[in-house]
Amino acid sequence: MSPALHSLIRRDIERRILSGEWRPGHRIPYEHELMAQYGCARMTVNRAVSALVQAGLIERRKRAGSFVAAPSVDRAALAIPDIRREVIDKGRTYGLLLRRQEVRKAGRADAALLRGAPRVLALECLHTADGAPHALETRLINLDVVPEAADADFAHEPPGSWLLEHVPWTEAEHRITAVSADAAVAEALDLALGTACLALERRTWRGGQGVTWARQLFPGEAGALVAQFSAR
Repeated sequence: MSPALHSLIRRDIERRILSGEWRPGHRIPYEHELMAQYGCARMTVNRAVSALVQAGLIERRKRAGSFVAAPSVDRAALAIPDIRREVIDKGRTYGLLLRRQEVRKAGRADAALLRGAPRVLALECLHTADGAPHALETRLINLDVVPEAADADFAHEPPGSWLLEHVPWTEAEHRITAVSADAAVAEALDLALGTACLALERRTWRGGQGVTWARQLFPGEAGALVAQFSAR
């Protein structure tokens, strides 16, 4: 069995799923078809497909084949907070204000946050609850991994919610710290200068490639916590 070949097969299938070419419910080629396509043994194909099943990208159906799995929003939301859902679950009215949206060539800082992404979508948005500022979010999305994000309507759909529903991840990291509101943050969140805020910084990856980086600022006091986990 060739490790390089089963990894290639997995990456090829991942790319088609993540790009949207193969949508949830799409049947991937049968194992014998993949064997013919890549000129390899069944064991090599099975190893690649099994890894994708374990990652939650593919589901096997008895006597029907293997299909692209629907993103598991409920499972992901346990680890990746969805601000819109959290606000609504508390019985409050959610609102979204898109303050900035820009497609740009990744600078050095962008590439460092997203493991060498060549092009990013940069967003800044304000989440509200009952009309009052709730969280200020700055986000980068790797357009090399998620090209469809360039056409998403983030004026109406929160970027975090959209990503949870459309883009699977395999690794994530959270960093939670307490910071003082500078002038820009104080104005956006309607706070006094220097007010303590909770800063949640998060990165997600898929197969070693950065998917998104986000920094969300909430009014309030907090300590610090770093957590790293895997969807596999």
